[in-house]
Amino acid sequence: MKRIANASLKHLNSFSVEARAGHLLKLESREDIQRFMLEHRFDAKRDLVLGGGSNVLFAGNVQGTVILNRVSGKKIVEDSNDEVVVEACAGENWHQLVLWCLDQGLSGIENLSLIPGLAGAAPMQNIGAYGVELADILESVQALELKSGKQCEFKHRDCRLAYRNSRFKSTDAGKYLITGIRLRLQREFIPKLSYQGLAEELLSVGVKTPTARQVSEAVIRIRQRKLPDPGITGNAGSFFKNPVVNQATADLLKNEFAGLPVYSAGSEAKLSAAWMIERCGWKGRSMGGAAVSEQHALVLLNKDNATGNDILRLADAIQESVQDRFGIQLQPEPVIIRN
Repeated sequence: MKRIANASLKHLNSFSVEARAGHLLKLESREDIQRFMLEHRFDAKRDLVLGGGSNVLFAGNVQGTVILNRVSGKKIVEDSNDEVVVEACAGENWHQLVLWCLDQGLSGIENLSLIPGLAGAAPMQNIGAYGVELADILESVQALELKSGKQCEFKHRDCRLAYRNSRFKSTDAGKYLITGIRLRLQREFIPKLSYQGLAEELLSVGVKTPTARQVSEAVIRIRQRKLPDPGITGNAGSFFKNPVVNQATADLLKNEFAGLPVYSAGSEAKLSAAWMIERCGWKGRSMGGAAVSEQHALVLLNKDNATGNDILRLADAIQESVQDRFGIQLQPEPVIIRN
């Protein structure tokens, strides 16, 4: 277990903004986790469990301790030929886990390729992309209750997964340390190509009947074209959620704003936040050191040594524009840390 006082968090968030923590604690083994639970009294108001840092904006410092769970490991725990359950420790890199599952001949996870972050963070916001969400494959979540040290297992139905949300991000934020996840995957591949552009991408390279690996490769190509590399320019991917509204509101907006993309979301409708942001003139614009990506209007960038507050001010201005023009309040995807 490694502990650093007055630690910089710049290299631990994909926005690459400077922030500091009173202490940084890195857990690298199950023994480290046990020791941490015995020795550290977690304070949700001062402390923070941090995953890969790809879904957080530091607009302030962490006064207490930042805990990094970097315990890794993955294995197949159930195999009934048709369905296979994979267990992954929280510190596993998500994309490398996807590729490993494909190497085992497993499918259902391929549309979630190249999503940054760690496996333990995946259920926090119910990661999703290209027509698939973690909710489609999640079997269970293993966690420790930070207050009592009690080991807990949350079945799929108990995680309260919703669009970019879960109990771990909302009602129970700061209550649990996720230690692992289990995924239920398939040996028989059934492609999910409903997302606009995915089938076209496959056809563009001459693939009519894709394998799971080919779908993964197509998703990777699309993401690399549309989303800037955080290793080059700091960003957290999509900054805003696509708003979910009732069907009556969606119909009114479609009539008033020709071309507004609207997608089915069960009994409700999902609107394109990127389309609205672009129509408000923000795509490619800068505000101080922060900017909106020219590749994708949902992506905010640390373009020129921006602070977290620079990025937050840009986000606030975008929200105000969209609210004024469309009457829709955009909600951020990242967790925002303030002083």
